[in-house]
Amino acid sequence: MSDISTGRVCPESGEPPANDDLALVLSGGGARAAYQVGVLAGIAERAGPDARFPIITGVSAGAINAAALASSQGSLVSTVRLLADAWLDMSIGSVFNAGTMDLIRSILRWTYLMASGGKTPGINVRGLFDTEPLRKTLSGFVTTAGIEANLAAGRLRALGLSATNYGTGQTVTFVHGAAGEPTWARSGRVAVRTPISVDHALASCALPIVFPSIRIGEQHYGDGSIRQTAPLAPAIHLGARRLITIAIRYRRNFDEEVDAPTGGYPPPAQILGNMLNAIFLDAVSSDAERLERVNRSLQLLPPAQPHPEGLRPLKLLVLRPSRDLGELATGLDTELPGALRFVMRGLGARSMPNKDLLSYLLFERPYIERLIELGRDDALEQWDYIAPVLEDPEQRQPEMSRGS
Repeated sequence: MSDISTGRVCPESGEPPANDDLALVLSGGGARAAYQVGVLAGIAERAGPDARFPIITGVSAGAINAAALASSQGSLVSTVRLLADAWLDMSIGSVFNAGTMDLIRSILRWTYLMASGGKTPGINVRGLFDTEPLRKTLSGFVTTAGIEANLAAGRLRALGLSATNYGTGQTVTFVHGAAGEPTWARSGRVAVRTPISVDHALASCALPIVFPSIRIGEQHYGDGSIRQTAPLAPAIHLGARRLITIAIRYRRNFDEEVDAPTGGYPPPAQILGNMLNAIFLDAVSSDAERLERVNRSLQLLPPAQPHPEGLRPLKLLVLRPSRDLGELATGLDTELPGALRFVMRGLGARSMPNKDLLSYLLFERPYIERLIELGRDDALEQWDYIAPVLEDPEQRQPEMSRGS
C-alpha cells in the first residue's frame, strides 16, 4: 500500500544541490522496524548499485536503522544486507535484559520506591529493563567515523535522529551533516548540530518507564516519538524535496474497521497496544495528511499567480505494509523469554486476537523473518510508485495518485 503526493510546501532551508534532495524518513515501532529493512532490501534490489539516500532521518527504532544506514560505507545493497543480518541475529536478550531475576529485581525496586513514597535513598529506578545489551549490539554497526566518512565522500548529506529532552519536553533532532546544514527552532522542536554516536540512537528509542533515559551532555533524553507530531519536518528542514517514508501501520479498509472485534472491558494488553500505536504509528499518517492538504491547496492557485515566498516542489511517498504487522506476530508468543511471557499473559495478551503489544517486543528471528520478507515483497509490488521518486528531479514527475 502506498500514498503519493506531489505539490509544493514551504521549505525550511536553502536550495539543495542537484539530485541531493532525496530523503528517507524512518519512524519507530520496536521490533516492527525490521519491516523497514525488508522494504529497503526490495528497493536496493531494483534500484541498482548507485542508489543512495543523501538525507536520512529516524526516530525510535527507526533511528537505529537510520544510523546504521548512515554509518555503512558500502553500496545500498551491501548495507541493507548487513542490516538485515543484524536484525536476524537479534534477540530480546540482545536488546534488553529480560531474564526472570532481572525482571524480579526491577519490579521489586519499583514496588519499594512507590510503597515508601519515594523516600528511598540509594534506590535508583531508571527503567523496567536494562538496555545495555542494545548498546553492545549497536556498537558493531553505528559509528561516528562511518558517518563522517560518508559525509566526506559525498554519499551522505545529513543524518537526523530525534529524541525527547526530559528537561524541556522538546523534541530535539540531533543533526550530523555537511558544513552549512541548517538547524531550527520551532514550537516544541529544535535541532542541534552534533556528531552522532550510539548514545543518540539509544536515546531516540528509550521508551519511557520501560527503558532508561540516556544522558547526553547535561540532559537526559527518551524516545523521540513521544512528542514528535511532525516526523516529516526534520527531512524538510534539511532540504528534502523528495521524501520516502516507510510506515509500519497497515491501513484497514472500511469493512475491516466495521468488523473489528469488540467485547467486554479491554485487558491491559489491548490498552497498552493502543497506546504504543498512538506513540509510534499515528504521527506519520497525520503529518502526511497535512502535507497532502497543503499540496492540494497550493495546486488550486492560478498558473499565472506567483507562489507565496519560499514555496518549492516537494514529492512524498508513504509506503505501508500490505498486512497488519500485529497479526504477523500471531502464534509466536512462545518465542518470548519465560518471565516476559508470564507478564504478557498476565496482561491479557494471550486472549487478544490482535497481537499489537507483542509485535513491539518480539525481537526474535521467526517474527523478524516475516517482517523482512513482507517488506521486500511490498517494495517490489510497489516499485512503480517508488521508481519515480528515486529518479533525478529533472525527470518526469508522477501524477498525484493513491495506492490500494
